[in-house]
Amino acid sequence: MQKIRFFQLIILSFFGLLIFSSCSKTQPREIIKFTKEWKLTLDDNDSFKNADFDDSGWRSLNVPHDWSIEGEFNRENPASPGGGALPGGTGWYRKSFTVPASDEDKLVFIDFDGVYQKSEVWINGNYLGMRPYGYISFRYELTPYLNFGEENIIAVKVNNSEQPNSRWYSGSGIYRNVWLVKTEKLHVDHWGTFVTTPE
Repeated sequence: MQKIRFFQLIILSFFGLLIFSSCSKTQPREIIKFTKEWKLTLDDNDSFKNADFDDSGWRSLNVPHDWSIEGEFNRENPASPGGGALPGGTGWYRKSFTVPASDEDKLVFIDFDGVYQKSEVWINGNYLGMRPYGYISFRYELTPYLNFGEENIIAVKVNNSEQPNSRWYSGSGIYRNVWLVKTEKLHVDHWGTFVTTPE
């Protein structure tokens, strides 16, 4: 009797394993670190947001990045010694990337963990929005403006010229990680799950 139960258990385990391994292994959310191969200029021109702008002369770098720390310490800088005595100013970041045509049925977002400060973001020349300060993460949806299977250009203007604006050294630029997030159209929204308690 015990041998029969043992063999039944083995057969059930085998079929369970077979069913489990045949299940689809699709990920409901794909999160891609988006920190490599950015370009930067410490200049300001409205044409920098355009997808067809030639940024080949810009500096290549990876983010996180802080352009202020690369500057000269000077107590005469508008940030003053309390803000690090380093220069602020305005800078633009750009990045070229491709989203595969196979992702056309997905939603695509860009998440910034931190940009200091007063950032404005464009995708393929389309304005996504402005974040007035720099100590909070933020997200924009890219889906309606993407060229799936083709080149896309993200442009980020960072304006840290209004100094002093912090009680300590803040830095300037995309100073935290950036992420490209892909989800199915039916998904749990970012910050969409939470707990409440009875009043």
